[in-house]
Amino acid sequence: VQVVESGGGLVEAGGSLRLSCAVSGSRYGINTMGWYRQAPGKERELVAAISRGGTIYYADAVKGRFTITRANGENTAYLQMNSLESEDTAMYYCVAKRGYYSGPEGAYDHWGQGTQVTVSS
Repeated sequence: VQVVESGGGLVEAGGSLRLSCAVSGSRYGINTMGWYRQAPGKERELVAAISRGGTIYYADAVKGRFTITRANGENTAYLQMNSLESEDTAMYYCVAKRGYYSGPEGAYDHWGQGTQVTVSS
């Protein structure tokens, strides 16, 4: 299974970025996709997740600013990030799994290499 992210970069505070993620090669299908992030010296955290059934999760820190969507019937997900803050600076990882969304602590089977998001203040 391959997980490929794109869309990271450098943006000024208050700006926007859109991350994309495509999963291929899954024999059994993908139910849940999401985005984790990890900043230097901080723990990894689940930012957002979306399941085929329509369950959506957002971390409190990004509610109202980030939107996760998924292309119908495809293993492709997007993370629209608006009103970016310096605290959003991190490596962002796309994740995917066969199972249903099981909470922010749930494990994921497949991880991408990560895409860097840097917000300058």
